[in-house]
Amino acid sequence: MFNSESIIFVIYLVFMLGIGVYFFFRDRNGGEKTYFLGGRKMGPWVSALSAGASDMSAWVLMGLPTSIYALGIGQVWIAVGLAVGYTISWLVEAPRLRRFSIVANDSITIPQYLTNRFLSKSKALQIICAVIFLVAYTVYAASSIKACGTLFNTVIGIDATTAMYIAAFIIISYTFLGGFSAVCWTDFFQGMLMLGALLIAPIFAATTLSASAAVEVPAAYWGIGTWQEIISGFGWGLGYFGMPHIIIRFMSIESQKSLKKSARIGIAWTALIVLFSALVGIVGRMMLGYDETINGNSLVFITMVRKLFPGILSGILLSAVLAASMSTADSQLLAAASAFASDVYKPVIRKDKASEKEMLWAGRLVVLAVAVVALFIAADPDAGSIMSLVSNAWGVFGAAFGPSILLSLFWKRFTFEGAVAGIVAGAVADIAWLLALSSTGIYEIIPGFLCGLLAAVIVSKVSGEPGAEVEALFDKAASSIDE
Repeated sequence: MFNSESIIFVIYLVFMLGIGVYFFFRDRNGGEKTYFLGGRKMGPWVSALSAGASDMSAWVLMGLPTSIYALGIGQVWIAVGLAVGYTISWLVEAPRLRRFSIVANDSITIPQYLTNRFLSKSKALQIICAVIFLVAYTVYAASSIKACGTLFNTVIGIDATTAMYIAAFIIISYTFLGGFSAVCWTDFFQGMLMLGALLIAPIFAATTLSASAAVEVPAAYWGIGTWQEIISGFGWGLGYFGMPHIIIRFMSIESQKSLKKSARIGIAWTALIVLFSALVGIVGRMMLGYDETINGNSLVFITMVRKLFPGILSGILLSAVLAASMSTADSQLLAAASAFASDVYKPVIRKDKASEKEMLWAGRLVVLAVAVVALFIAADPDAGSIMSLVSNAWGVFGAAFGPSILLSLFWKRFTFEGAVAGIVAGAVADIAWLLALSSTGIYEIIPGFLCGLLAAVIVSKVSGEPGAEVEALFDKAASSIDE
C-alpha cells in the first residue's frame, strides 16, 4: 500500500500539521483578533496566495477540469467568469472593505462589519449571517473532504471513508491550533504547489501528445456552449463579492500599499490557475478519451498525472489536490468558527462577558463541530459530486452577501434594514431556484443575486434615512481609502 506517492503525501501532511503547531506556540498569548484575523499583519504575498488558495479548492483540480473533460468547451465559461469576478473584487471591493472594516469599530468578521457599518445595536444580522455561514460552510467543507477521500482511495487504495477521516483530522488539527495565521501560511505553500502542478501537468501532456496519439473528440465537444452555459459561467464571478472566507483576507492585509501589491499577485495567480485548469480538461479529453469512471469520480487530473510521471514526481503533483482541498476547508472552518464565536456566542449567548480565552475555545469547538458534520456529508454516497457541492455553497454565499457588502461600500443611503432584507432574500431566492428551477440551466446565483440586490435597495428606500452618524462613518471610510 505504501509507495513513493504515499510517502510524499505523509511528508506533506506532517509539514502542514507542523505549521499549525508552530503558530499555536507563537500566538498562544494572542487574543480573538489574532486567532481570527492574524492581527491584521498579513503581508502581500501571503494574503494574495491565501485568498486564492482558499478560493480554489479541489474542484479546480478535480471538479472543473472533469466538467470540461466530459461536457465540452462550453464549461470553460466558468473559468472566464471566475477570472473576471476575482479581478473586479480585488480592484473594486478590496480597498474599500479593508478601510471600512477598520473604521467600523475594527470589525474582524463579515457579520460584525455589516452590523458595525450601520452602528446597530441589533444582533439580528449577525445571527442570520452566522446561521448561513454554518450551513453553507459545512456543505462547502464536505466537498474538500470528499476530494481527499477520492485522492487517497485512487492513489493509495485506502478506503475512501477512512481517508476522509485522516484528512479531516489533519485539517482540524492545524486550524484548531494555529488559527488564521496557520491557515494563511499553509494556504501560501499550498497555493504555490497548486500553481506548479497545474502548470506542469497539461503542458507536459500536450508536448507528449502527438497527432496520432490524440483520441478523436466529437465535433460537438468544441462548441462554445449554450447561452445558459455562458451566462451561468459569468455568474460564477458574482460569488467573489460575498465569499466570506476570501474577502476576509482583504480585511487582514497590513496596509493599503500592501493591498495593491496583493491584488497584482492574486489576480495573476488566479488567472493562471483557471486557465490551466481548463487546459487539463481539454488535453485530458484528447489524451484519455471519454471514460465514465474518470467523469464519475472527477479523476482527469489524477489519471493524467499518474500516466505521465514517475512515482515521486506524481506524488508531489498529486499533493496539489490535497493542497487545494485543505487550503479551502481550513478557511471555511475558521470563517464558520469566527462567525459563531464573535457574532453569536460572545454578544448573544454570553452577553459580551466572554473572556479572550473563552472566545478562542468557543471558536475551536465550532471548528471541530463543523468538520464532523461535513465529514458525515462527504461520506454519504448520495451527497453529490465535488463540483455540485461547491456550486451549491458558492451560490448561497454570493447571492446572500454579495449585494449587501457591495452596497455597504458604495451606497451612502444603504440601511441596516436593507442589508438584512438583501441577505435573507438572496439566500432564499438562490435555494428556491436550485430546488425548483435548476432545470432551466441558469445557475441559481444569478437570480439569487438579483433578488438580494433588489430587496436591499427597495427596503433601504422605504426604511428611512440611515442617520447622520452612519453617513458620517461612510464619509470617513470613503475619504481615507488611499491612506
